[in-house]
Amino acid sequence: MENSAAISTRQVTIKKVQAATSASFTDMLSVEEPLEIRIGYGPEHDRQQKNISVTMRTPGNDLELATGFLFTEGIITSYNDVTAVFHTGMECSSQKQNIVQADLAEGFTPHLQQSDRNFYTTSSCGVCGKSSIQSIRTVSAFYPLNKPALSINADILYQLPGRLRAAQNNFSATGGIHACGLFNRSGDLLLLREDVGRHNALDKLIGAALMDHALPLSGHILLLSGRASFELIQKAAMAGIAMVAAIGAPSSLAVDLASEFDITLLGFLKENRFNIYHSGDQLVISTLYEDQD
Repeated sequence: MENSAAISTRQVTIKKVQAATSASFTDMLSVEEPLEIRIGYGPEHDRQQKNISVTMRTPGNDLELATGFLFTEGIITSYNDVTAVFHTGMECSSQKQNIVQADLAEGFTPHLQQSDRNFYTTSSCGVCGKSSIQSIRTVSAFYPLNKPALSINADILYQLPGRLRAAQNNFSATGGIHACGLFNRSGDLLLLREDVGRHNALDKLIGAALMDHALPLSGHILLLSGRASFELIQKAAMAGIAMVAAIGAPSSLAVDLASEFDITLLGFLKENRFNIYHSGDQLVISTLYEDQD
């Protein structure tokens, strides 16, 4: 059962300096703690346990985070591969509930070669961008994606950042947390997850959708509260998301990956503007005018 009492913010006393004056204030911080993700797998008579990852995250929605991480990293292929996911072991007094274990079905063999994320995400690994994209293609459950035709009014897109911000409880309290929001084509917010790590926020969102058997998310719009990195587009591709909008900028490899998977990618989405870095074949954004010479 998910821990609904997870503490995601903490009060601290600070000294605020302005010009030549200073005064004591109470400030709210986003909590950041490690989460270890483990899996149990194999036949009943020979169950194995493996530590998959330690990620720094904001406590809350830990089971979704672990499930989403295992899926977007290609270690599991669907929620049917999981028999149980739970907090486990408080190995010392400071450990709190910072370990989650996912028990996998006896007949399922996890793709453990995908557990070394360095093979495509670390710039020092020597893998070129094209090879990185090829690595994602081999493990995506929804490639090639059967995408529905989408027609979206630009005026709806302009409203999404405000709707995301209004729903971000932790951001309004701390000003220091990322969010991912899933919207329908009418601009209604369907799902929101927050975390100090932008990749964790997206894993939580995808994990929630996976546990609800709602994948692929091909008819929805994913909004990122910050920039669009390669890793975030990779996770979107794994979940079958066909349209990603970011309030910040995309990276070059994020654009390359979006083009390879034909994911519509928007950047710098504000109240009255955005940039289109790749437009999917099935997408029409209405009320846009052709470039004027």
